[in-house]
Amino acid sequence: MRSVFLGYNTNGFAHHRLDDAIAILAELGYGGVALTPDVNHLDPEQANYAGRLALLRKDLLRYKLQPVIETGARFLLDSRRKHQPTLISPTPDERETRFDFLCECVQLAHELRAECVSYWSGTAIDGAAPSVLMDRLVEECKRLADVAAEKNVRLAFEPEPGMFIDTMDKFADLRARVNHPAFGLTIDIGHLVHNGELPVSKFLTDWKHVLWNIHIEDMRRRVHDHLMFGEGEVDFVDVFAGLRAANYTGGVFVELSRHSFDAVNTARKAKTFLDQHFGKSLR
Repeated sequence: MRSVFLGYNTNGFAHHRLDDAIAILAELGYGGVALTPDVNHLDPEQANYAGRLALLRKDLLRYKLQPVIETGARFLLDSRRKHQPTLISPTPDERETRFDFLCECVQLAHELRAECVSYWSGTAIDGAAPSVLMDRLVEECKRLADVAAEKNVRLAFEPEPGMFIDTMDKFADLRARVNHPAFGLTIDIGHLVHNGELPVSKFLTDWKHVLWNIHIEDMRRRVHDHLMFGEGEVDFVDVFAGLRAANYTGGVFVELSRHSFDAVNTARKAKTFLDQHFGKSLR
């Protein structure tokens, strides 16, 4: 049986070419890569997308990096509004834009044999009642789960501070309504600390049956800022005890997108921190 492995999100290498970022992560000893298609990284609208995808597939095999697909590019779908449109947007056309993009990501995951596709609800912008927003989201998640199941791809939904689904309680409501075998969970460790959902280990073990993806960074309570390890309030001993107790065998992906200005040093420091403190868990 394989063990948990450490990866890094390419949103933390926003100023690098994707092939360079992948080579660097491999050199640093990471075992996985969370691919965030973006304007500079495997944009589906980019010229020669198929050729770039073929090269990416070869690089992942060459470096033995296990991928997941992340979908949180800030301005890929709307150059003027961050993270818009979403699955809870006011109009069917807007929701379809996000749905089509997520379907492209499912196809990408299928072609790369990725562990999962991670996505979130988005933020409401029209003042609709929570029940209306939930109805929109449930419908779109069910549609997407059907598409994913046809491709043998898993969906890992992420509760995100500031978005419609921001806590584990709200995720529980959503999952009960979606009720689809392809619909699982991404837990961002820092988000649990931000929300005061503690201890982290409890949520890791309580949700182990659908826990398909992990994001990791440091964070402080009620401040949604992804911090370098050691700068926040995360109890990492508790985190990795929880992962062991949950028998988690997927990727633990560092997410430090705002550190792209110093990407190589940041990735190196993150790896050193995690290896020093939790090396046995990551082998």
